[in-house]
Amino acid sequence: MRVSIDENDRSFLLGLNRLKSATIQEICEQEGVTATAVRQRLVRLQGLDLIARTQVKEGRGRPHYTYSVTSLGMRLLGDNYAELANILWDELKGIDNEELRCRLASRIQTALVQQYGRNVDAPSLQGRMEQLKQALEERGFVVELDHTGPLPILREHNCPYHDIASADASICELEQRVFERVLGTKMHLSECCLDGHHCCEFEAQSS
Repeated sequence: MRVSIDENDRSFLLGLNRLKSATIQEICEQEGVTATAVRQRLVRLQGLDLIARTQVKEGRGRPHYTYSVTSLGMRLLGDNYAELANILWDELKGIDNEELRCRLASRIQTALVQQYGRNVDAPSLQGRMEQLKQALEERGFVVELDHTGPLPILREHNCPYHDIASADASICELEQRVFERVLGTKMHLSECCLDGHHCCEFEAQSS
């Protein structure tokens, strides 16, 4: 059965995913709502198997609970014609002719570069990353830019290829190559949802 949520639920799940794992109080502080409202939403989303509750015991004190987005919740956040994408990717990887398979993969990469990079033409790397961020957001990606470190980071909070990546990590490499071609610089996938991180981070290697 396909789970359906509204924009308020999606926003709540995205906020919780940014926290990785959080108590009710921490969620209240982020959402700016009462504990009662948070509990009601948590219970409902737990019932849909989109949020998991974990008991945490520290020292001799009473245990407390933290909440996090489940694998199903992550797939829902990254739902972007996922079923069709899974089928097409499986068919591509199943092509026996290696030359044909590589040629098609290259064409897919080029098509994505053209789609995301259509309006990415700023003279500076920072400007191009801002333009790429906007292009991704227009297509339903939840991304942010982090300029606090020595190198800018593009952070994806919802993996658009969650199911594909779970079975074949090469899709992550394809996405990295697309970003490199759009931005005109090397990128490093420093964190990935497949490794248990709460987001995927693509770190620019030069400015």
